Amino acid sequence: MLNSLYMEEHVKEALKEDIGFGDITTENLADDKDYLKGFLNTRSDGILCGSNVFETVYKTLSKDIKIKFYYKDGDRIKKGDKVADIEGPAKYLLMGERVALNYIQRMSGIATETRKYQDAIGDYPAKIVDTRKTTPNFRMFEKYSVKTGGGALHRFNLSDCAMIKDNHIRLAGSITAAVEKLRKNLSHAHKIEVECDTLEQVKEALATGVEIIMLDNMSIEEMKKACLIIDHKAIVEASGNVNLETVNAIAAAGVDIISSSAIVAKAPTLDLALDI
Repeated sequence: MLNSLYMEEHVKEALKEDIGFGDITTENLADDKDYLKGFLNTRSDGILCGSNVFETVYKTLSKDIKIKFYYKDGDRIKKGDKVADIEGPAKYLLMGERVALNYIQRMSGIATETRKYQDAIGDYPAKIVDTRKTTPNFRMFEKYSVKTGGGALHRFNLSDCAMIKDNHIRLAGSITAAVEKLRKNLSHAHKIEVECDTLEQVKEALATGVEIIMLDNMSIEEMKKACLIIDHKAIVEASGNVNLETVNAIAAAGVDIISSSAIVAKAPTLDLALDI
């Protein structure tokens, strides 16, 4: 679930950004007694995500706005479906429209794209996961969307897990040196992951006893060989060149995790509309 305190603060900032010193159009056209009814409709197929954020936008503006959703987050929705009813003071219904739609369209788009990737993996046990290539200050919503779409989550931030990448290896001198130095300073609760470009690096990382080995931009054949070398002694993550056409073959190679920035960074917004 989304952290309600963080969500409410984020929504307030979004409304402040959009409304500014006042909605000069709506506030000069709508009287306090004006009341409107509307419908949240979908113009394309997808996975619904962000209904609670949509509600929070409107509840922040007015407690008198009533919303009834016919689907919950994670449900499949089809073009033409009525997703929700909404009614309340006209001023606030119109004032919150863009911000509410921005959240739910973006989040539903990510959930939809994630579901496509997880479905493409098929019956293999591998899970599609996100990366840290997210929109600044929107990561919580994007990760929630990935989870809603059926994916799993990578580390939330730099303090979650020690990940040794190519530049860290250059800094330390070798994978072994980097792991040894980290182990002297890490909490027992932290895992170590090593990014490997070659099978020789895989062997070196495995010998250090790290918990996760990432196969970075390897061919399918190299991934298969790496999985045989690792032999379930570490979690195997594949990254690089991941798309809807390759993800099934990557899963078939025997990896546990497939990480891709595409499920967030390249996800189109889902076409939802508020019709009055």
